[in-house]
Amino acid sequence: MRLSLACTAMLLSSARAFAPLAPRAASSRLLATFTTPLPAAFSTPLAPGAKVPDVTFKTRVRTAAPSAGANPFDWKDTSTADWFEGKRVVLFSLPGAFTPTCSSTHLPGYEGGYAAMKALGVDDVYCLSVNDAFVMRQWGLAQGLPEDEAVGSFGFQNVKLLPDGACQFTRGMGMSCVWDSERGFGERSWRYSMVVDDGRIEKVFIEGGAIVQNSDPDPFEVTDAGTMMDYLKSK
Repeated sequence: MRLSLACTAMLLSSARAFAPLAPRAASSRLLATFTTPLPAAFSTPLAPGAKVPDVTFKTRVRTAAPSAGANPFDWKDTSTADWFEGKRVVLFSLPGAFTPTCSSTHLPGYEGGYAAMKALGVDDVYCLSVNDAFVMRQWGLAQGLPEDEAVGSFGFQNVKLLPDGACQFTRGMGMSCVWDSERGFGERSWRYSMVVDDGRIEKVFIEGGAIVQNSDPDPFEVTDAGTMMDYLKSK
């Protein structure tokens, strides 16, 4: 049986609807996605006195002893309240796990100063990055951080590595920065450190004093462990 001209035209039209985009059109769509400016609130830092963002952290909690296998962890949603409520904590945030300054100086400085900060009235120290829980754990292991192998732990004995993979906490803090033309990171956290007392920002240090999108330099002058120690000693 021969198809009528009308049926043939209808079939051709349907096929075109499911055809892949031409390379030029697809590239334009992707470019538009990554060059859309961030909302101003994402890069307007919260000030002392403000409450830290109320978000859910997608974390991995230990479910068994290391002898149970290479990855004895399972997913556990934790909240801002779980990490900050009723505590005075130091948090420092950085552009990325495994990156040079973060690995050579930033995290090692706080790990080395952990006991001294605790002695100065801090309940805990957190390192936050826009990376997922798997990456953060492997970075901690590569850094030689001592693991907390107790069932129910989130990974390490001293500095706790807090994954902000979806950038929700970072955006809420107003610390979001996009490095696409520079470094190819995409959306990450600007480098900052702060003291949080019962969920409210007590003190915050921001590199360069402002968030710079696609910044060529990655300044590291005021968020180091030494500056934080000086502040804690002054209180």
